[in-house]
Amino acid sequence: MIKSLKWLSIVATLGMTFVLLGGALVTKTGSEDGCGNSWPLCEGEWIPSEISPELIIELSHRLVTGVVGFAVVGLAVLAWIKIGHIREVKFLSVLSVLFLVLQALIGAAAVVWGQSDFALAAHFGISLISFAAVFLLMLLIFEVDKKFDAKSLFIKKSHRLEIYGLTIYTMLVVYTGALVRHTEANLVCRSWPFCNNEAPLAFSNYVGPQWIQMGHRLAAGILFIWTITLSLRMLRHYKNNKLMYWGWWTVMILITLQVFFGALVIFTQLHLATALMHALVISLFFGMLTYFILQATRSGKYAKQLEDNKSNIQTS
Repeated sequence: MIKSLKWLSIVATLGMTFVLLGGALVTKTGSEDGCGNSWPLCEGEWIPSEISPELIIELSHRLVTGVVGFAVVGLAVLAWIKIGHIREVKFLSVLSVLFLVLQALIGAAAVVWGQSDFALAAHFGISLISFAAVFLLMLLIFEVDKKFDAKSLFIKKSHRLEIYGLTIYTMLVVYTGALVRHTEANLVCRSWPFCNNEAPLAFSNYVGPQWIQMGHRLAAGILFIWTITLSLRMLRHYKNNKLMYWGWWTVMILITLQVFFGALVIFTQLHLATALMHALVISLFFGMLTYFILQATRSGKYAKQLEDNKSNIQTS
């Protein structure tokens, strides 16, 4: 059964990756209305009579999401039954299913009733949380967590808090990136890193979409600097722990690739493959951060146990 659970976790994680990329593909190709205002059917038909590229993209995304949904639910139920004794499993199982359902409902509401760009921008972030939950479940099933021993690795409280803060801030940056897509502000600034490199401080010339684009670039720049500086400090403090050492190297590589593909999106005038890589890398980056949150919470729990034991000894 455990072997089957491992395979299911791989399928669910890969499936959630395709769901994320599929959602980005729908947005980037303008296929949101590929099935009209009908959901879950396309144009109110089981088999659409008129086929268009937008319809194929939108319908494929719905089908993939539906199939992956069954895999995620199956993974959550089996993980709860088989390895529910691990402290994070039940929480992650609920989280993975809850946010997958939530993103499907938001997608359906957008099709049937329409939603504002600011509401639709939350769609990718919600899917990202479900992906991260499934990703962590896979790591727990493969017993990767056993390589992390809270007793041999103590993450300082200041570092734990910074990991939490960086992860929350990443969600904000993801939201601003999704807002750029939904407001069609991808190419309103033809230069990089400034909107107009010849007049970088000409803020008075900005219109709404340009403010959204440059707001995202500023937020992404802060994320890059924060990630690099935190990673370097982590490498220095935990250089003797292979999991932390190579994990933070991976984080640095991913955030660098994210900036690279973000710039390349502008230089290639929104080349589809480049834009999808931009979405993929941030998903992997967020997944790594959530794994460090797992480490940080376990280290924090162990630190609290030590403090409680010390207090009991002093009072006895």
